[in-house]
Amino acid sequence: MFSKEESRLLRQEFWTSFGKSFPRKWVLYDTKIKGFSFKFHFDNKSALIALDLEDDLENRINYWEKLTALKGILLSEYLPDAIYDEEYFLDNGKEISRIYLPLEQKVSIHNKNTWRDVMEFFNKNMSLFEAFYEEYQDIIKD
Repeated sequence: MFSKEESRLLRQEFWTSFGKSFPRKWVLYDTKIKGFSFKFHFDNKSALIALDLEDDLENRINYWEKLTALKGILLSEYLPDAIYDEEYFLDNGKEISRIYLPLEQKVSIHNKNTWRDVMEFFNKNMSLFEAFYEEYQDIIKD
């Protein structure tokens, strides 16, 4: 087991290493849409990339409908294994809508031997997710 401090330092080391290995500016929260953000997630059990819709219900429904209309394109041209989840519950109990792609292998942020696989997964798939967004943002924002 790792202490909280050891875990914090490992997380910090991972994200610093990821930034150095794949230096680029990610879109993430800079979508210009309130409550609409891309996220990397990596903990001691799993890794995934996600597009989260966290605004009020009316706006979530509005953007979800647009993303659902584009689902065929996202799945056929960018991320064929992406999962659409209109009612996704975060660990804190908050309900959001999420499109995500999990890494289908056992990984842990506490195991440096899995870091390279996670970094490559993040870089490849978030790049594709952002390319989809860049291509269709006018439709999504409309």
